[in-house]
Amino acid sequence: MNPLTSKRRSELRAEAHKLSPVVLIGDKGLTESVVRETDRALSAHELIKVRASTNDREARSAWMAELCEKLSAHAVQEIGKVLVLYRENPEKALPKPAKTPAARPARKPPREPRKEPVATKKKMGKRTSLWTKKPRDPNAPPKGILRPRSRAASPRPASGPLRRRPRTSR
Repeated sequence: MNPLTSKRRSELRAEAHKLSPVVLIGDKGLTESVVRETDRALSAHELIKVRASTNDREARSAWMAELCEKLSAHAVQEIGKVLVLYRENPEKALPKPAKTPAARPARKPPREPRKEPVATKKKMGKRTSLWTKKPRDPNAPPKGILRPRSRAASPRPASGPLRRRPRTSR
């Protein structure tokens, strides 16, 4: 069993981030049934999270070392009560390497300069003609009104002083 490189361990940590614990170590500690269940989970998933119920940090570290030794697994990470284990499964296919990006097509050759100049800009007339207002169409609806106004009464009475809201706290 060759040890994990730091780069591979970092990749496994990133993969394990989204996983949920699949094996729980209860109050009885690391029993034979927990070891069997961990072995089954490692065979199915390669990378698993194990949750330990104890508050004893040394006991959790000892359980992690014992599981790694019994199951030929690698300890990836131990954060709080969660232990992350990895065991490569030779039957599972290795992940395919990332595809290399397709080669970009060659650039088009630059255009040749035109032989004859394009039509020149027309000179504008008097500047004042640009800024004069156009006369309004008398039949057009007034600006800003999209629909006719409602004839319903306003919710607030038109007469009388406005009342202030009472202060609550302070």
